[in-house]
Amino acid sequence: MGAGLGGSWADGSTRSAIEDFVGRVTTRGPDFVEPADRVAVFDNDGTLWCEKPMPIQLDFTIRRFAEMAAGDSDLQQTQPWKAAHEHDLQWLGAAMVKHYRGDDGDLKLLMGAVTEAFDSITVENYDARVRSFFDDADHPTLGRPYSGCGYAPMVELLRYLEANGFTIYIASGGDRDFMRPVAGRLYGIPPERVIGSALGLSYREGADTSDLLYKAAMDFFDDGPEKPVRIWSRIGRRPILSVGNSNGDLPMLAFSGLPDRPALRVLILHDDADREFDYVAGAEQALEHARGKNWTVVSMKNDWTSIFSPAVT
Repeated sequence: MGAGLGGSWADGSTRSAIEDFVGRVTTRGPDFVEPADRVAVFDNDGTLWCEKPMPIQLDFTIRRFAEMAAGDSDLQQTQPWKAAHEHDLQWLGAAMVKHYRGDDGDLKLLMGAVTEAFDSITVENYDARVRSFFDDADHPTLGRPYSGCGYAPMVELLRYLEANGFTIYIASGGDRDFMRPVAGRLYGIPPERVIGSALGLSYREGADTSDLLYKAAMDFFDDGPEKPVRIWSRIGRRPILSVGNSNGDLPMLAFSGLPDRPALRVLILHDDADREFDYVAGAEQALEHARGKNWTVVSMKNDWTSIFSPAVT
């Protein structure tokens, strides 16, 4: 095993748990795992980058909702366009919290609107919109660009794992094609290793060109029990290390490892109101499960000496 975790990780039991696990699976002995099977999966929202006061993708999407509602009085009175038009961050953020507590009513409204917002847009056009958003948009309360809202300790963890023979995938409930254009810039993860939710696609061939266009329908929503399904369908291997932060990550964490193979499950706890946010809403079950199963819980306040990576261009 090479050098340990970087300087954004404080010395203590959490850092030791990660480094001890990596040492065991990379050293010949009873817990050794061949490099091909050293698969690690990471959630994205709230795990690799900031998700409050709303997920970054939601900000991108509601800007599109606001465009749609600008000249349509009916949409201005219909959720979620109403919230976007009025810049009601509380309603939008609460929709995700309700989802993680088992109430998908508002999330269904959001997902239905998303399919309408990007219907018939080509994959290249969508990619360009995402890149432009990250070039220009700032976080609404932290006073920093979204391109600087990735977590420095997590990027250090990604590099540490790669240096020890791990292959890393992002497995997120967020839109696969929203993450792909920026995952390389922010995390050093190529697009083919991004697993996420997805709109349906259709193929259109013209005389001189061919296109893939988004449909006004979800293909799949990569959260909860769907995460292990998508991980297996894309990778064909069971992870030995997984990192999440919410109830929706529980199935992914539980899927990591087997009785005869070591596994490390890590849960990020947002408990630093001064440097980021302090909340457990939407993570209550995950935290209870983690403590009952003796999984590793990372305190942002106590285990991270710094929070954010520099903005990237």
